Amino acid sequence: MVIQWYPGHMAKAKREVSEQLKKVDVVFELVDARIPYSSRNPMIDEVVQHKPRVVILNKKDMANLNELDKWQEHFKAQGYYPVAVDAKHGRSLKKVEQAATEATKEKFEREKEKGLKPRAIRAMIVGIPNVGKSTLINKLAKKSIAKTGNTPGVTKQQQWIKVGKALQLLDTPGILWPKFEDETVGKKLSITGAIKDSIVHLDEVAIFGLNFLIEHDYEGLCNHYNVEVDPDAELLEWFDAIGRRRGLLQKGNEVDYEAVIELIINDVRNAKIGTYTFDIVKEIEGNER
Repeated sequence: MVIQWYPGHMAKAKREVSEQLKKVDVVFELVDARIPYSSRNPMIDEVVQHKPRVVILNKKDMANLNELDKWQEHFKAQGYYPVAVDAKHGRSLKKVEQAATEATKEKFEREKEKGLKPRAIRAMIVGIPNVGKSTLINKLAKKSIAKTGNTPGVTKQQQWIKVGKALQLLDTPGILWPKFEDETVGKKLSITGAIKDSIVHLDEVAIFGLNFLIEHDYEGLCNHYNVEVDPDAELLEWFDAIGRRRGLLQKGNEVDYEAVIELIINDVRNAKIGTYTFDIVKEIEGNER
C-alpha cells in the first residue's frame, strides 16, 4: 500500500504523534543505518521537541560500519543517544534499553528526589514508513504484537509492552512522512526500499546506485558483475556490460535495460554487492552549515 501524504494527513500524523509523546519519557527515533539523514522526518525536531531521544540506526548489518560510527558521533554531538541495531535478526537490542536508561537518568533522579516511586521507563518508536518500526517492536517484545504495515499517524487502542526489566514500549509506532523535496533523498529512499518503486523513476535510481558504487566501491562492483569497465566510462557501457554478462538480452541480442535496472536496484537494496551507507556525514554536515 502506497501512502499518499497530503497536507491534511501530515497535520493529522503530527498532531497524533505529538499527543502520544505526552505519555512517554523518551522517544526512539528509528532511522535506516544506510541513510541516517535521508530517512528522518523533516519536522522530527519540532515534533519531539525537548524530549530525551534515542536515535536507533536499524539495518546496521547492511550499512558501512565506518560511516555508521561517524553518524553515531554526529547524533551524540546533537545531544541524542544513538544505538545501531539489526532488528530483523535481533542483534544489539539490549543496547536500546541501556540507551533509554541513560537518556532518562536525570528525569528519574528528579522523580526520586521528589519521593516518587521507581517505575518503568515509557517509550515510543517514531519514524517514516518502511524503516522497520513494527519489526523492532516485535523483536523487543519477543512476540508478534505490531502489525507490519503502514498507516499514517498512530493506530488507536494502544497498549504498553514490557521490554527487559525497566522499559515499557507503546505497541504502535508513530508514523511520520519522509522528506520529499530533495531528489537525491528520494533516490536514497528508493534504493533502500523505504519508498515504493511506483513513486520514482527506476532508471534514475539505478543510475544513482551505479554512480555511488563507481565512486565508493569500484572494485566490488566490477567483481560482483564480473565486468571490466573503465570508471570514467559512460554509464551506458556499464549497463551494456552488466546486461551481456548476466544474459539479460532481448530479441536481436539487444540488452534488456529494464531488467538491468531492476537487477542493479535489487542487488544494492539487498546488500548483495556490499554494505553501504549512502548518506556521507561529511557531505551532509557540509550542506547543513
